[in-house]
Amino acid sequence: MGRRRTLVTVFRSERYSAISLLGAAVLGLVLANSVAGPGLISLIHQHLAVPSTALDLSVEHWITDGLLALFFFIVAVELRHELTRGELNSPSRALAPAIAAVAGVAVPAAVYLLVAGPEFARGWPIPVATDIAFALGLIALVGRGLPANIRVFLLALAVIDDLIAIVLIAVLFAHGFDLGSLVAAIGAVALFFGVGCLRVNSRVARTLRILALVVLGIAAWSATYSSGIHATIAGVALGLVLSPALAEKAAHAIQPAVNAVVLPLFAFVSSLVVFPQGGLDALGPVFFGIAIALPVGKIVGISLGGWIVGLFARRVGATGGVQGANLVTVSAVAGIGFTVSLLMNQLAFANDPALQDQGVLGVLAGSAVSIVIGGILVAARARRARALARAH
Repeated sequence: MGRRRTLVTVFRSERYSAISLLGAAVLGLVLANSVAGPGLISLIHQHLAVPSTALDLSVEHWITDGLLALFFFIVAVELRHELTRGELNSPSRALAPAIAAVAGVAVPAAVYLLVAGPEFARGWPIPVATDIAFALGLIALVGRGLPANIRVFLLALAVIDDLIAIVLIAVLFAHGFDLGSLVAAIGAVALFFGVGCLRVNSRVARTLRILALVVLGIAAWSATYSSGIHATIAGVALGLVLSPALAEKAAHAIQPAVNAVVLPLFAFVSSLVVFPQGGLDALGPVFFGIAIALPVGKIVGISLGGWIVGLFARRVGATGGVQGANLVTVSAVAGIGFTVSLLMNQLAFANDPALQDQGVLGVLAGSAVSIVIGGILVAARARRARALARAH
């Protein structure tokens, strides 16, 4: 029991999440370019159908459309917590990270379009996302003693960034829209909300409520998938409507599985990409657009947005967030796109496997640069903070 509790604690940690994501992505790249590569790539494209339903997805899509909905459920729960009781619960506190986040979306998109050109414009959403799990994990790994306000600002910024990404996924990547399925999805979500509000006292009643919520959650996911809206949006909707206390318990319960299984699996299958022959000369505008936009776009965009807020914050009665070197540190760490960027890449280039492979390599390259730059800056700021603490 003690060993199991220790493992669960490890799986919940931000450090583990960052290490497992990076390890899974590296493993995927290595195996894809080994003798096992063709077999693995063929395996993830095999279809698994659910009998008597319209659900017939490849192994890859069961992971990216199915299991990843659990990750988005947790994101939605964290989002609502921050908006109601956390760092974004008032306009004055939300203004600085909100403007920084918007600038941190707009500038990377513009950089991508500038580098990749109009022919590949559909890839502009790819470099706009920040991987909140990886970013906070990097701070946990090398940021011992880092001022708390840096982590808080990064968390608030990343939450708003996730909200923008969710909206982009819902709006830009819907396909084959089916009104009847959408109505069914809304109905399932409404029932999910109603069951979650029921007061139960006995263990049997609580068990039955959990079973009912699981069944309704699966029904909402299935109907969302059939509606043409990306199925991960179902996870967002369910996380937002479930009663706060129950939602936080559910997120806490499934987080170890998400960190230990779902996210590494997603990173692994997304990284099963064969390196093109010819080295850098074989890589095209999509790769360079993403690889440059993630680190450069985020640093420029967030730093600029945060600086503008700092100039006018007092005039509008808002907090200025973090400034100076701390702001640049946050912006560098925010360039780690990873999970949501990889998902955006799959959606943007769903019909072009060659561009999708370039996009994956671009996301990994841009995120790797951000990890290095962000890690160096975080370690430096943490070292300075520890020195100041010892001096006092």
